[in-house]
Amino acid sequence: MKKIFLFILLSVSVIAFAQKPAETSQKLATTMYIIDNFYVDSTDMPKLTEEAIVAMLKTLDPHSAYIAAKDVQKANEELVGSFEGIGVTFQILRDTILVVSAVPGGPSEKVGIMAGDRIVTIDGEEAFGKKVNNEYVTKHLRGKKGTKVVLGIRRGKDTELIDFEVVRDKIPLNSINTWFMVDKKIGYIKLDKFAQQSVDEFETALKDLKKQGMKSLIFDLRGNSGGYLQTAFGLGNEFLGSNKTVVFTEGLKSPKQVFETDKNGEFRDGRLVVLIDEGSASASEIVSGAIQDWDRGVLIGRRSFGKGLVQRPFTLPDGSQIRLTTARYHTPTGRCIQRSYDEGSEEYFKEMTKRLEHGEYYHADSIHFPDSLKYFTLNKGRAVYGGGGIMPDIFMPVDTTYSTKLLTNLVRKSVFNSYCIDFVLVNRDKLAAEYPQFDAFNNKFTVDDVMIEEFKKVAEQKEVQWDDEQFERSEMWIKLRIKGMIAQNIWNIDKYYQVVMREDKMVQKAVEVLNSRKEYDKILGK
Repeated sequence: MKKIFLFILLSVSVIAFAQKPAETSQKLATTMYIIDNFYVDSTDMPKLTEEAIVAMLKTLDPHSAYIAAKDVQKANEELVGSFEGIGVTFQILRDTILVVSAVPGGPSEKVGIMAGDRIVTIDGEEAFGKKVNNEYVTKHLRGKKGTKVVLGIRRGKDTELIDFEVVRDKIPLNSINTWFMVDKKIGYIKLDKFAQQSVDEFETALKDLKKQGMKSLIFDLRGNSGGYLQTAFGLGNEFLGSNKTVVFTEGLKSPKQVFETDKNGEFRDGRLVVLIDEGSASASEIVSGAIQDWDRGVLIGRRSFGKGLVQRPFTLPDGSQIRLTTARYHTPTGRCIQRSYDEGSEEYFKEMTKRLEHGEYYHADSIHFPDSLKYFTLNKGRAVYGGGGIMPDIFMPVDTTYSTKLLTNLVRKSVFNSYCIDFVLVNRDKLAAEYPQFDAFNNKFTVDDVMIEEFKKVAEQKEVQWDDEQFERSEMWIKLRIKGMIAQNIWNIDKYYQVVMREDKMVQKAVEVLNSRKEYDKILGK
């Protein structure tokens, strides 16, 4: 599809806007001057200024925000889609930096650094102990493209360190970490965020799945909190016919802007299911709302977050940034899915807790939309609603089948992570010999009783109280998660998803719908 170069989140410098009444700016400046020159104690004026800005923005809406200059780059990295460094994913295991994987084609992989390697020294200095945390690793391993760092690596049982000189480079941050065939005709793609390169990543995944025989697609937007508006438009363009509105934006001081599709979408004909939940927000709601409004595909899951506001970044003189809400976005039928924030930001962000208390995560009939917010889809005239997120066509409650306090504590205290990393460190060669390909591992590997006993010991070391009755209830999911995280540590994160997807009830429902043309057409009113 055509390249999109304008991004709503690109910075613009605040130099000269329409002048406000002089007394307003003078009043604020005079106040800061009086405090700085006459206050009884010393003051930190930069900090006071930032706090004043934050306080002002809080009175506007829940999503306008201030970002300090030192945090701007980090805030933009994930959406821009890259950073500069050595190209590894890591875990801190017992005060030691453990390489989980080297980014394919990245600088670490090029010099031979492997999963399971432990980084013991950085530029000749010890890199282990209590000082090692995520901030320490980021500070020492990231750096400008072209700069060098020497890593002392301990590999396997060898006591002698191996030195690797790594030249830092630009490292891509993928927004699509997994895609695969669920069966012979159904493909699956999970999008984690709407980043700058997401459309290209989507087209790469789609092309690969089509080569494998894909006819229908499950597009997973669960937990996707959004990103670039233009990326949402670009992905909507992949699914809809030409000259169809994906979204339009409008604000009091932002003229109406309509985003219409062209003829270059790559998946406009096959059956489509989109998965959403309460964590699907903003750009996720643009795409799912457009697909629903045009009766293009079936939405399965739970009501989405309900964020329909567009933020535009303005860069201040010191490099800090204001992300100011400048417009509302609307789905093709005209729905604004932004939920009310009249009671203030604090109450606004308690909404998810309120949904839980009201039983919305478990019962679709606990959700009520007023008729004043009713709209009708553009092809089949199905009723849809605005004003509080996107309601899916098929409601799926939270799966509590395996939920126990034991399982919660095992996740919360990183028992799975610790056990699986150690298991792979000890058994990597054996596993590689027995399961040279992932498919063999996925079909044949089982978590046996011996492993569970070892896992239980790790849990006890981390002060998780073991309960046999709760384990029996959560056993299937505990074993599945262990298997998935072992796969992730041997291969990569997409293998984790392929393992656990076998018990994902939303995916199972999507497969059921896609494999039944009668049910699929009935939902869409065909």
